[in-house]
This record gives sequence, C-alpha cells and structure tokens, in this order.
Amino acid sequence: MNNEETMQTTDNEQAVDTPEPIQGEGTDEQAVAEPSIEQQLADAQAKAQEYLDGWQRSRAEFANYKRRVERELQDSRQNASLDLLVKLFPILSDFERAMSTVPENLKADTWLEGVTLIQRKFQKLLEENGVEEIDPTGEVFDPNFQEAVGTDEDTSMQSGCVTATLQKGYRIGDRVLRPALVRVAR
Repeated sequence: MNNEETMQTTDNEQAVDTPEPIQGEGTDEQAVAEPSIEQQLADAQAKAQEYLDGWQRSRAEFANYKRRVERELQDSRQNASLDLLVKLFPILSDFERAMSTVPENLKADTWLEGVTLIQRKFQKLLEENGVEEIDPTGEVFDPNFQEAVGTDEDTSMQSGCVTATLQKGYRIGDRVLRPALVRVAR
C-alpha cells in the first residue's frame, strides 16, 4: 500500500468511527433535552418537600382526629354518668318527701337515723360529681332553671317571684339536669 491509499483508508476509517452530527442534533441541544444534574437535584428536592408537607399534614390530621375521638369518649362517659345521676333524682326526692312527713314520735328512732344517713350519702354523691341543687324559693322566676306548674295570687311576694319549690332541680354548672318545679306569684 502506498501513502495515498493509507491516508485514504485512514480518512475512511475516521469517517466510519465518528459519525457526522445530523442537523438539529448539536451538543448544545442535547443538554437542553436531558436535564442537568442540578435540575434533577432541584426536582428531587421539590418532590421530597412535597412528600414532607403531605406527611406533616397527614400527621396533623391524625393528631386532630385522635383528640376529637378522646374528647368524644370523655363526653360519652360524662353523659353516661350524668344519665345515672339523673335517674337518682326521683329517689332523692322520695327520700326528702318521706323525711318531711315523719311523725314526731318516730324522729328519735335509730332506723330513721339510718334512712337519713342513706339520704345524705345520695346528696354527697351528687356534690362529689359537681351537681348543685336548684331551690329558687323567694327568687325571681327564671325559665332557664325552673318550670312553673302553678301560680299563687294571695301572697306577699312580688309578681314573678317563686313562692314555693315543689320539687328541687339540679344542675352542673350552667347545664340543667332537672328543672325545679315551682309556683310563681302573680
């Protein structure tokens, strides 16, 4: 082989080894088509932040759910306790009526003292649970805490005042468990 043929072969080999770029496939345009490492990192960080935000939001929602369920359970327990206490009110009223009609000759009997102690235990149970009596005799009638079942015309009290409490009411704070049954002056 002569030099000319060798050069030609070398030129041909070069041509085969390195293809010429096709129009529109420059190295600058390849960089635009493929995201750079910095762009990939920024995308990954944005995705990670999105996942973190979603996780934190889910965590907060679960904490709120947990608090709401605990509050509902506590309210449910409290309502169950109050329902039981409300069922005791008629029994306590019966004790009070019975004790108010005891004949004088029986007031010294020991069994009556025992019955009185039972009544006091009921009252103490109510007090321990925050239940207060509503006995509005002499006060101005308040329909939020009392229920008028009759009126009295010939009283020395001012019109609209409670003349007699027929049945005590009970409340916890501002929540009325049983309104007092009263008579009101006209």
